[in-house]
Amino acid sequence: MSTPRQLGFHFPAEWAPQSAVWLSWPSNPALWLECFDRVGPKFAEFAAAISRHEPVHINCAAHLQALARSQLNEARADLSVITLHNHPTNDVWCRDHGPLFVKNETTGEVALTDWQFRGWGGKFDAALDNEVPRLVSEALNLRRFAFDFELEGGAVETNGAGQLLATEAVLNNPNRNAGRDDSAFQDALREGLGVSQILWLGDGLANDDTDGHIDNLARFFKADGIVAAVEHNPTLPNYRPTQENLARLRALRTPTGGTFDIVELPLPAPIRYAGRDLPPSYANFLIINDAVLVPVFAQDGDDRALGILRELFPKRKVSGIDCRILLIEGGALHCLSQQQPA
Repeated sequence: MSTPRQLGFHFPAEWAPQSAVWLSWPSNPALWLECFDRVGPKFAEFAAAISRHEPVHINCAAHLQALARSQLNEARADLSVITLHNHPTNDVWCRDHGPLFVKNETTGEVALTDWQFRGWGGKFDAALDNEVPRLVSEALNLRRFAFDFELEGGAVETNGAGQLLATEAVLNNPNRNAGRDDSAFQDALREGLGVSQILWLGDGLANDDTDGHIDNLARFFKADGIVAAVEHNPTLPNYRPTQENLARLRALRTPTGGTFDIVELPLPAPIRYAGRDLPPSYANFLIINDAVLVPVFAQDGDDRALGILRELFPKRKVSGIDCRILLIEGGALHCLSQQQPA
């Protein structure tokens, strides 16, 4: 069978036009440290913010749909552009268990790639989550390209110009690559996502259940520009990995051979909850049509981070959403969502 790349598909940059954003409704109280009653309203707030710019599709088991509609209504979501799909999930992190969409710019066809999701290297039950790309393909009647390799959407970031940014800490982790042919895996990335080059960073943030997803560390904001989360306090655990990644970013080359425009984004102050250190990052923002939604944490650094991102996205409305409750399970806005290209 021909690969997406051979057929002319590629993985679009997040700032490309979108037809919708996909989410997965909260379904497992056991994961939220007795805070589950606060998660649904926060999730609805996020969905409502997206709905003011573009349609939203939500994977939501049938028995949760009445509650979902009620909470979306309370959040003043535009229910006319929200569709609930009876797709049961184990968890909310649609970036990782949802499909990675690809597009053929010549024909206009949008398809999806379906990779194996095993709960970040087998840490959590993911049997239901792993079925989501197939269900989405059937719901949208889109062509699906399935791959046997384990891959989460939050582990890869693209500039839409043939380059993929990822961390060694995730893609080369022993819990992801046991028995794997690394060359075959990288070939699958290139062929499946229509990219020509993989750009590597090292370690991720401390206390990240994903082992170090790129979407907490470094994000393209244009084809030759990357905004990078950086810690400047040498006493904190994220100082070394973010400084080393910053040096790597400065050594990378753009598709035309130049250096990337690297913009530093400060990390939030450390957050600890219920005896656990959490991994907050302003880099976990979501770009949607005409807007950028940014995680904030009721800290002094929130305004600075929003200001930096407003300079990088001057034609989009950049706004913050308090993500302290979401961070209890380790993620924020980008982790929750998966964009579908137009």
